[in-house]
Amino acid sequence: QVQLVESGGGLVQAGGSLRLSCAASGSIFSINFMGWYRQAPGKQRDMVATITSDGTTTYADSVKGRFTISRDNTKHMMYLQMNSLKPEDTAVYYCRLGRFSPYWGQGTQVTVSS
Repeated sequence: QVQLVESGGGLVQAGGSLRLSCAASGSIFSINFMGWYRQAPGKQRDMVATITSDGTTTYADSVKGRFTISRDNTKHMMYLQMNSLKPEDTAVYYCRLGRFSPYWGQGTQVTVSS
């Protein structure tokens, strides 16, 4: 059984910063791929950033230069540092573990006011 728990969301003004955390537990030792995804009301869930166990990262064009994904394999943690936040970043942010048949967290709300 794998569990993912996100934290760190909240309300912030445009231009502000937040740091999201994802704590993973369970049988996760062989899973390489992790990522952050987000879903705004009425929209599909989209990739924000991904990271593999060797540190290879990818970012959505809309967040490049503003967001940074990282992970601590020893602590089974993943992070998303979000700077220069914009109102269009408002969404529920989900932690994902695994590329195929992934596990998902319950999500954390990020709201950016203008």
